[in-house]
Amino acid sequence: MTTATSVQLDIAPLSGTIGAEIRNVDLHHALDADTLGAVRQALLDYKVIFFPGQHLSPEEHKAFAASFGEITVAHPVIPGLEHHKEVFEIDYTKARTLVGRRDGEYDDRENWHTDVTFVETPPLGSILNAIVIPKAGGDTLWADTQAAYEGLSAPLREFVDGLTAIHDGTRSFGKLLEAVGQGEWDGKTFTELVQVEHPVVRTHPETGRRNLFVNPGFTKRIKGLTPKESDAILQFLYRHMTTPEYVVRYRWEEGDLGFWDNRTTMHYAVYDYGEAHRVIQRVTIRGDRPY
Repeated sequence: MTTATSVQLDIAPLSGTIGAEIRNVDLHHALDADTLGAVRQALLDYKVIFFPGQHLSPEEHKAFAASFGEITVAHPVIPGLEHHKEVFEIDYTKARTLVGRRDGEYDDRENWHTDVTFVETPPLGSILNAIVIPKAGGDTLWADTQAAYEGLSAPLREFVDGLTAIHDGTRSFGKLLEAVGQGEWDGKTFTELVQVEHPVVRTHPETGRRNLFVNPGFTKRIKGLTPKESDAILQFLYRHMTTPEYVVRYRWEEGDLGFWDNRTTMHYAVYDYGEAHRVIQRVTIRGDRPY
């Protein structure tokens, strides 16, 4: 693989706090160290970054992701592509047929999620390759959970700082795990999904800034609170985190690449394209245990 020349990134922010497009980088080639560093800084600054019109092959997709850390298997429960086990493909048409859900993972009421928080070491981030995109609809939204944390009042920040949440993937993936027999994460196999604990407020390991780390997809409850208290706090946080001022919406075109920091965002794939075809491929980068 050849090495591209280092360039000054052409960054176009998409909102005040989250989201940016980077337009002058060719990801078909390995990037030099300076350019990689600039891309990584852009990810930290904008939380989700987009590279329009790349049209990467699975090999190129994996190579780009591996520049930022060790890539994982496609998903803890769902197998990857036959010849690319690290590539998680979702064909939304097949998912609707097989599972009866909009995206094959989450039901209609809880599409906001942070990926794979039901394991002890959730991903650092993921890189999505837009393969087939409807002519209309099929956007994805990302919420800036750092800005949401900083937007809380000081007394409420102090309260949530000390809380721990229980995360559980059983509702979404328990039956599927039974069907496939075993899952894999961090090089270990498992036959059941075990609840894990994460802080409600996470410290970002690279920036040192704090952000909310709960999500409707996998957060079951807040430890130590009554069910009524836990539900009230979580529902408030979810509404607050998805305030429009903290959210960016991206309109995909086929061949676009999107790279998000899973440690400080939630996202939501909008199902507004009826029976139209939509296919995406995702490669995920290994993360560490939240603290």
